[in-house]
Amino acid sequence: MTDFRLEDLERIVAERAQADPTQSWTARLVAGGMAKASKKLGEEAVETVIAAVTGDRPALVLESADLLFHLLVVLRVADIPLADVLAELEARTAQSGLAEKAARRSD
Repeated sequence: MTDFRLEDLERIVAERAQADPTQSWTARLVAGGMAKASKKLGEEAVETVIAAVTGDRPALVLESADLLFHLLVVLRVADIPLADVLAELEARTAQSGLAEKAARRSD
């Protein structure tokens, strides 16, 4: 088991976002703005789904890592800290998923 956490990745993304875009993929995505970062996130989401539905476990692990990385890049571009997302997830655990979805539909 590893001690690596999403917060560690968030820190790495923040550091790399400050690099020269000609030298860093992360910096290039951030420099491209929300459209570029979101497009890449979408591509990774599709690749993750394909790996899942085809039952390709090794690919699912790799694509899930890509998906999490690119999600953190999008959050960085949007200036949304991971802590905000985790707080939302924590708040949702106070009720069942079905009750939470029903509450969102009535909003």
